[in-house]
Parts: sequence; structure tokens; C-alpha cells
Amino acid sequence: MSRGPDERAVAAVRGAVRRVLAARTPGATVLVACSGGADSLALAAATVAEAGGLALRVVGITVDHGLQDGSEARAARVIEQLAALGVDETMTARVSVTPDGRGPEAAAREARYAVLGQAATHLGAEAVLLGHTRDDQAETVLMGLTRGSGGRSVAGMRPSYDADGVLVARPLLQVGREQTEAACRALDLTWWDDPHNTDPRFLRSRVRATVLPVLEAELGPGVAQTLARTGEQLRGDMELLDALADALLAEAARGEDDEHAYDVDVLAAAPGPLRRRVLHRAALVAGAPPAELAHVHVLGVEALVTDWHGQRWADLPGPLRVVRRDGRIHLASPPTTPPTTPQTDDGPTP
Repeated sequence: MSRGPDERAVAAVRGAVRRVLAARTPGATVLVACSGGADSLALAAATVAEAGGLALRVVGITVDHGLQDGSEARAARVIEQLAALGVDETMTARVSVTPDGRGPEAAAREARYAVLGQAATHLGAEAVLLGHTRDDQAETVLMGLTRGSGGRSVAGMRPSYDADGVLVARPLLQVGREQTEAACRALDLTWWDDPHNTDPRFLRSRVRATVLPVLEAELGPGVAQTLARTGEQLRGDMELLDALADALLAEAARGEDDEHAYDVDVLAAAPGPLRRRVLHRAALVAGAPPAELAHVHVLGVEALVTDWHGQRWADLPGPLRVVRRDGRIHLASPPTTPPTTPQTDDGPTP
């Protein structure tokens, strides 16, 4: 007897979760983040269903950002749903979201990930599961394209990564939002539609409600799948470049007492795209804020390496100042008063 589309959706979600859980240690704790939306409810239900046969302990957690009226009551409702699904334990965390110029979306995400990390440490969890879907990935890739911020943004979200020894995984990146909703219908789960997801004040909401539907209408169906696939294909390239950049950064820093000093000759000999990637990474290591570090900043530092003609320094957000001295570039906080005779490779500037 063939299964209907809702039953097939349940199987798709469970299969995606099974592939992640199969590698877990028997008896390990898995933390599932749930907002009460269709994606995370379907994820939680699938995790409970699959964990039993693998002897895993499932803890469901919901994070109350306190950004909307009634958020505390909604968090309590999610806890009820998680308990009804059969998780072994439930947790609620309330966080304080301070935008600080980053915007509420970024600030909420940072606060949420921080508390999930703390909960995982407290529980000794081996993995944290997040409910991002293929549609979320398509939106992320499209926003990365519009920012023009390079391959890393276009590569989208990572399916999994290590966070201080804890696996953070997104099992549903190959599953569509329509499938998670169908799975919830099949399981008789009522999900919550976050009004922020359709609030035009937020970029992701505009991409979801307006931009992607227009692309689908004008270019044909399957745009979301194509965007997500593009991110997946680019991710392998980015991982290879990251490994090469790590090696070059270590080589350029070798033998240096200053942890933020790098050999100019080593950097100059590298291919330009790899050198700029290393300089970007060196700036982040030195403390430049990722959201403020732009390509133009990296080009300014690169000029100290490949287009040296006695310029004093290059400034980076942070604030940081990069100077070239004794065959090396040095990244540090700028002095309160600039030196009157800055040292360069060619001696003091008159």
C-alpha cells in the first residue's frame, strides 16, 4: 500500500535525522532546539522516534528571546509539545537580546547559539540539532549573493560543525519546508507561525515572502533547490581554501614572538586570492569584528605586502592598525598618539 505525501514527508524527515544520529555514541545525550515552528517540531518528533533504537537520550530546549508579547506563554506551550512527543527532558532558556548595531536578527541568533552551547555543556550533550531546512539554506545563499561578500556567504550554512567538542548539526538542510509542514500534519502537530517570518522589516522575511516567490514565478519552480545546491557545491571549495589558508597563515607566523606578526615574503609569494583570504583571517584573529571587516580593508592590508611604497599603515575596524616593519606586517591596536617618525622597511619617514 502506497503512502500519502504526508507520510512520505515523515519518512524523509526521519531519514535525514537518522543519518546524523547513527554516528552518535550509545547512551549519549542529544539536545534538540525547538521554537514551536513546523521545522523544529518535525525535527524533535523525528529525533525522539529515531533515538529509541539507538539508545540516545533526547533533551528538548526552547529559547525565549523576549522580543514579542506572549513569548513566555509560547515557550511554555513548546515545552508541553516536547514533553508530549516523548523527549527525556525539557529545558527553557530566556535570553536578553541587545542589537548593538547588528540588528535584532543577528543579535537574537548570537544569544540563542550562546545559550545552546551553555546548555550542551551543562548536559554533557554530544550533539545539538537545529531545524534549518533547504528553504532556509536557499534564503541564506541568496542573501549572501546580494551582499557580494564572497564564496563563504554564498556557500550558506554548514550541515554540521564542531563547537568546543560538541557536534552542531542541521539534519534537515536537504528537506523542504513543505515537507516539515506535511510531517507535522501527519503527526497531528500544531505549529506556530512566527510573525517575524513575514515582517517586512527583516531582510530574510522579505526574501522569503517576496523575492523567492518572484524568482519561482519568473524562472520556474525549483529555484530554492538550485540555490541550496549551489551553496552545497561551493562549500567543498571553501573548506579546501580554508585548509590552505590555515597552512599559509601558520607558515607566515612561524618564528614570530608577536602572535599577530606575519612574514611579508611568505605572503607576497602566495597567489592573490589565497593571500587575501589569509589577511582576512589574520584580521579576525587579531580582533577585527567580522560584521565590520570589509574587502576594502583587506585590500588596504594587502597593499602593505605587495604594493609597498612607504605608506605608514592600514587601519582596520576594531580598531586595529597594520604597520609594515622589519619585513613583517604587525596587527595591533593603534597608539593613542601616532609616532612622528614611523619605522618602515626603508627606515624612518622624513
